[in-house]
Amino acid sequence: MVHENSASHFDVLIAGAGISGIGSAYHLQQQCPERTYAILEMKDTFGGTWETHKYPGVRSDSDLYTFGYRFKPWIGAPIASGQAILDYMGEVIAENGIDDHIRYGHRIEKCSYSRDTDLWTVEARKTASDETVIFTCNFLWMCQGYYDHEKPYIPNWPGLNDYRGDFVHAQLWDPEYDYSGKRILVIGSGATAATVIPQFAVKAAHVTMLQRSPTYFYCSENRNELADRLREVGVDEPTVHRVVRQQIMYDQDQLTKRCQTEPEAVFEDLKELVRAFTGDPDFPFEPHFTPKYRVWQQRLAFCPEGDIFRAAKAGKLTVVTDTIDRFTEKGVRTASGEEIEADLIVAATGFRLSVMGDIPFEVDGEPVNWHDTVTYRGMMFTGVPNMAWVMGYFRASWTLRVDMMGDFICSLLNYMAQIGAKRVEVALRPEDEGMELHPWIEADNFNPGYLMRGLDQLPRRGDKPEWRHNQNYWAEREEIPVIDCAGTEFVYDGEQTSARSARVIETA
Repeated sequence: MVHENSASHFDVLIAGAGISGIGSAYHLQQQCPERTYAILEMKDTFGGTWETHKYPGVRSDSDLYTFGYRFKPWIGAPIASGQAILDYMGEVIAENGIDDHIRYGHRIEKCSYSRDTDLWTVEARKTASDETVIFTCNFLWMCQGYYDHEKPYIPNWPGLNDYRGDFVHAQLWDPEYDYSGKRILVIGSGATAATVIPQFAVKAAHVTMLQRSPTYFYCSENRNELADRLREVGVDEPTVHRVVRQQIMYDQDQLTKRCQTEPEAVFEDLKELVRAFTGDPDFPFEPHFTPKYRVWQQRLAFCPEGDIFRAAKAGKLTVVTDTIDRFTEKGVRTASGEEIEADLIVAATGFRLSVMGDIPFEVDGEPVNWHDTVTYRGMMFTGVPNMAWVMGYFRASWTLRVDMMGDFICSLLNYMAQIGAKRVEVALRPEDEGMELHPWIEADNFNPGYLMRGLDQLPRRGDKPEWRHNQNYWAEREEIPVIDCAGTEFVYDGEQTSARSARVIETA
């Protein structure tokens, strides 16, 4: 039932108290201090991804100098545990009074916008009482992420119900589960597999990794030499954070360019790092560690101390490159006929894409089909007013875009206040007439399975920078800060900027 006095109005509603939502709230407080806001979070605590994932060894696969917020210095190892990231986020919340604005246990179930009132109406269900509460807001800031936190992606494997051992997807891991002495089969080869396998190898009888195709890994010590040196000579932490962050972003930019211009040479460098950490100059890469895709097309997984390769070198890990024919009572039979027996099978098969949290959206009573919209820089969408979606980076740290989008959205809100506008939406300009529309992102640019499986759920893109999300931080860090909020791609109160400006001049 709906509570009689459940209506609450805010200038801005933020969906999600994860890494995006907390960072966005900080920027809103700092840059738009007069705006009222609330964060609606379906869980009973903050953290998002870092609260969802509890598998052994869960850690970042980005360095924390760039994954951490630009405004909060990171002090610690570059690759951090999930708990360390939660601690860091907790400090941000406490230091900035953000906790007073978070409504935990509120699952958003519907969002409706009316151009008559220029308001969003957001229906949320309190998970503790099953009570529906209604919020209204002028602007909706979607920070709920891009995947389903409750239903991971599990392929429709034949015979899964025949398996008599324990089966779990890594996303649903129970921290109380004891895997000591068990034969463990991990299905998958990405960042999650690379994280859990070295941890499993410590106590398991043996670990097998079954992969359809290998992944590129970047092996390194879990330390930053520049940060250590700056601290040694007494440089303050904010400066350490800023300088090291800049150095890492520069290095990543150079590596990205090399991946595209000389991918074979980059792969040879990656191999040398593996050989260095395993101490084996003849470490074999064929066939189990030679990926089929190009090195820039998916995220380059960070491998601290080369731990997964050292597990293979020590005989604690066996790698099988094959596809699954079916599950059996004792394990899995591959397409080549090999049966892999296991006491525990862990699916590290990735996410199920969830666009806008799978929340039903309406504008003026009409349902929104996101695939019918065109994206504006992966942040806003044609036909959907007063809303922005935080979609971070995959090749660079997600949070870099959280910070930049925080600046842009706050600038947009302040510009609206300056010109007295209550509504903003993006629309194709006269010069965009006839522009071809394509899927969200090119397969040759970035092609992980969860994204390719869900392209029909995502907005479409054009062939101009304004109408696409290019996943290129190094281009966007130059472009986003100079977006002109008076540009003709923005429509305020139903009028393109050019028409509105003309009317203002006539009135004057």
